[in-house]
Amino acid sequence: MNITTTTVSLNVEDVAASSEFFTTHLGFRESVAAEGFVSLVRDDAAADIVLLSRGTEVLPPEQRGQHASGVIVAFTVTGIAAEQERLRREGAAITMPLRTEPWGERLFQLTDPNGIVVQLVEWVAPSEG
Repeated sequence: MNITTTTVSLNVEDVAASSEFFTTHLGFRESVAAEGFVSLVRDDAAADIVLLSRGTEVLPPEQRGQHASGVIVAFTVTGIAAEQERLRREGAAITMPLRTEPWGERLFQLTDPNGIVVQLVEWVAPSEG
């Protein structure tokens, strides 16, 4: 197997709101869009994101009513403190402020208008102790 791209597909109520969030705050751009569907990409190594309108008939019947829930979309970044400040200035909803875990993970979370949790992570040396 040769994996060439990673894509996260999320069912949401308002595709346009999530698309605007990811393009405005996280540097994605729309590559394909149609009624109830948007494919978002970046020009770096980040995963692609597909947003599907809940209830869309392209999904199997058992998946149509589901909503992205309990999923955290995580991206490893550099300069995490500056990213949190930039996102705060832009009005993004920071739902978990920056913190550092003892194992060396610095992270914070923000949430899009449809409740999708995005976690930004930067790895640092673990604390001794």
